[in-house]
Formats: sequence, C-alpha cells, structure tokens
Amino acid sequence: MDVTVVELLIPAHPSTLAQAMLLLLRVFVGICFIRHGWPKLRNLSTWAEAMKTPKWLCFLSAFSMWGAGIALIPGLLTPLAALAILVSMLYAAVLEISQGLPFIAPDPYQIPAGDYVGPNGIGDPPSWEKAAMYVVMCLVLIGCGGGLFSLDNLLLADLLMNL
Repeated sequence: MDVTVVELLIPAHPSTLAQAMLLLLRVFVGICFIRHGWPKLRNLSTWAEAMKTPKWLCFLSAFSMWGAGIALIPGLLTPLAALAILVSMLYAAVLEISQGLPFIAPDPYQIPAGDYVGPNGIGDPPSWEKAAMYVVMCLVLIGCGGGLFSLDNLLLADLLMNL
C-alpha cells in the first residue's frame, strides 16, 4: 500500500485506513460505554444518590450509555447512538463544571504527598476533561456516521440498491 505523507494527512476520499480508524473509534467508545452504563444500571439507587439526580433520569442516562454502546460496536444507528451518549456526557460535564472542577486536573505526581485525597480515597483529582473528550468523540461519530465497516453502511447500501 503506497501512501504519501500528503495523502496520509489529507486523504482525497475517506481511505480504507480512515474507515478502519472510524471502526476503531466506534468499537472503543462502544466498549467504554457498555462498561460505564452496565454498573450504573445494576446500582441505580446508589448512583442516583451520589449524583443527587432523580432515579428516572439516572436510568435514562445509564440505559442510553449501555444501549448506545452496544449499538456502536457493529455500527447500528451510529449517529443516534452517539447522540445518546453525547447528551449524557454533556450533562456530566455541566455537573462537573458547576462544581468548579478544572478542565484538566494536575497530574497526581505533581501534587505533594498527602495533599490530595478524593471522596473515594487517594486517586486522580477530578476534572471534566474525560467527559469533554467523549463529547468530541461522539461529535466525530455523529458527523462521520458508522463508516464503511458498519451495519449502517451495509443496510443503507442494500436499501439504496432496492430503490
């Protein structure tokens, strides 16, 4: 596969490599949100109390994370699945911003020993960086769709051929 530096930086059309990277992003985000959503669904009351958020809203958020994560892996209804996750992550970012948390917390090794102990003990200081990164990842998936290697593409291609 002969690819020039210019083609790598600015592909003329979505290359196979770009499509494969979109698949990687979709699968990665999907796995992350299955892993984020399922424990919240299993411990809904505890999570709702910790978030100080109504249980029904926590259920919608957790179910959308879990269900959308499942849909993202094969690329089924990708923009809608990414939108469901984006809404939850925007809410998380707003909560974290309203608490006065920084965008990027200092690295733990830069904090003098004993100066940081979080609500669950010693660990990374909280920030809204992770929620913002997921928002950006979801925006990419909404804008690009499922890509070539997705059920969206397979089903849409089949639908278009029958028209």
